[in-house]
Amino acid sequence: MNATPWVNSSLAEASREQPYCGPGLAAFSDTYRPVHVYASLLVCIFGSVANSLNIAVLSRREMSSPTNAILTGLAVADLLVMLEYIPFVGHTFLPYRQRLSYGWAVFVLFHSNFTQVCHTIAIWLTVILAVWRYVAVAHPQKNREWCSMRTTAAAITSSYLASPFLCIPLYLAFDINSRISLLSDDDLPCSNCSGHNVTLYHVGLSELADRRFVGDLSLQKINFWVYSVVIKIIPCVALTVLSLRLVFALLETKRRRQQLTGDSLHHKKKRKAADKERQTDRTTRMLLAVLLLFLITEFPQGILGLLSMFLGEQFFNSCYVGLGEVMDILALINSAINFILYCSMSRQFRTTFAQLFKPKILDRWAPVPQTNDNGNGITINMTQVSQV
Repeated sequence: MNATPWVNSSLAEASREQPYCGPGLAAFSDTYRPVHVYASLLVCIFGSVANSLNIAVLSRREMSSPTNAILTGLAVADLLVMLEYIPFVGHTFLPYRQRLSYGWAVFVLFHSNFTQVCHTIAIWLTVILAVWRYVAVAHPQKNREWCSMRTTAAAITSSYLASPFLCIPLYLAFDINSRISLLSDDDLPCSNCSGHNVTLYHVGLSELADRRFVGDLSLQKINFWVYSVVIKIIPCVALTVLSLRLVFALLETKRRRQQLTGDSLHHKKKRKAADKERQTDRTTRMLLAVLLLFLITEFPQGILGLLSMFLGEQFFNSCYVGLGEVMDILALINSAINFILYCSMSRQFRTTFAQLFKPKILDRWAPVPQTNDNGNGITINMTQVSQV
């Protein structure tokens, strides 16, 4: 799920003698890599089911709202990532020669592009979610006007349409490369054996990657800035600012509510307004948890990509690549865990989920209130279980 950022070759030579992450990270990466295959498969299976449930619940008529519409669009993007990642993990179990066939190379290239597009959609939908929530908390009088369902639908559609165009440098920077390798009779790589030469295919930099367009501006540089800055750093900075402002708005709302409760405890209207503010606070806390998880998984990728730009190839190979699987599993967990957050922090989500997925057989037996006169003019309430 991580596009390879551009590495400054001139800085790479100057940094070859500088130790960065050392052999410890390399040993950890080698140890974790086999675990990652099974861990990511389990997370993707759980995430596929969880996001399907999210879509089923959030798209219900009674759940209709701008916030839930954005969460539905986010769940669709996350679901696509999960479903596509499963065959990618599965292909790692194939034999060496089959894994490096031309057909699987085409799939891996599609995988790198498709997951990046879907993940970019999820990133910008998360930013939109933060903006919408900030408007709802800080400017409630403008919320219906600025964040209407029509505006929300336009924002979601724009994210799905703009993200594929934003990733165009990624499509052009990578291509399928081939090499002749000596394989043993068991189709395993060997250097000095009486085997056979086979053409193997893998995804690598394209011929356009090093081409200069204007001055020193190359496709690799464009790809780096789009991936690390536009897709990672800018959304993370925006989310950090919006999250802090949301926290301050929550504290201010809590202060006003305490003052309202203390001064006008017996005024029904003001108590009703305070209850509404509490519900808004719960929703905001849930969305803050979503934003925080996003920042935990995305900010490190952006920072590592930025350091790879300035510290060179040595840092990229020893640190960024060594943490590749860890960043992948964190991103997958972030895409899969929202269902747990909704269930634990949203009463409306739990209620709608229970109504939608409770066993249908329970609807066949329902308590039906009955009345009976005992002869003394007193009506006795009875409950009779009747089969529908």
